[in-house]
Amino acid sequence: MQAQKCEVCRNDYDKAFQVVIDGKTHTFDSFECAIEALAPRCAHCHVRILGHGMEKGTQMFCSAHCASAEGIREMRDRV
Repeated sequence: MQAQKCEVCRNDYDKAFQVVIDGKTHTFDSFECAIEALAPRCAHCHVRILGHGMEKGTQMFCSAHCASAEGIREMRDRV
């Protein structure tokens, strides 16, 4: 198998993988690089959102706490 270059770290790796989003193909050598490139960030604390997160309009939040800090009070974390 031919090595492919990771778009984040630029490593040439023979076990690279591709992810297709909205018709665009991305190549990575690790999940870490894929997360860095593709996972959204919380609109408040800027942490990468790896789960479902919470969405209000075009904003994504990691938790109801962060949404509330941005003035969005109707969201609730699961208890």
